[in-house]
Amino acid sequence: MAQTQLYLVRHGEALDHAGLSPLGRAQAARLGRRLSRVPFAAIHHSPLPRAEQTAFIVGEHLPQVPRHGCDLVADRTPVPSAGHLDDYPARWHSWFDDVPDDERDEDAAALRKAVDHFGGTGDDDRTELLITHNFVIGWFVRHVLDAPDWRWLGLDQANCGITILRWDSTRPPALVAFNDTGHLE
Repeated sequence: MAQTQLYLVRHGEALDHAGLSPLGRAQAARLGRRLSRVPFAAIHHSPLPRAEQTAFIVGEHLPQVPRHGCDLVADRTPVPSAGHLDDYPARWHSWFDDVPDDERDEDAAALRKAVDHFGGTGDDDRTELLITHNFVIGWFVRHVLDAPDWRWLGLDQANCGITILRWDSTRPPALVAFNDTGHLE
């Protein structure tokens, strides 16, 4: 019975798109200490500086674990195509107009690929860490809960909060922990 555990973490607090604030660096260090005993196979992080810097700080506590930038967990906002707009509550329709072009993921095509890539089980157990962004984590959680596509909206993650998802070859996927911030207090 193979099992996959994904730890999904939102990057530390950022000053802007350039990098972490002093608080964000402290959050990442606390996160690294919290995760230092988890047997991760790899750390995959968004290529954006705030996620890369978080992964570097966390990686100092996990020196044996390889880490790399991964486009599959880049900052994305799943927006419905015109044909699927009515699948989303009307109160959100105008909000989608303001999503920047470089973050738009029409009908969550890229996020679906990310779930297909990281989710599921293989022949062996694996535990991986994904350092990413709020909406990416919301999409993964929505998927595991088998919720409607629009339900990622409103699933807010704290900076450096931990969400754990589990895939088991004999059961449906499960939400093990959501937005755990106990290490940040």
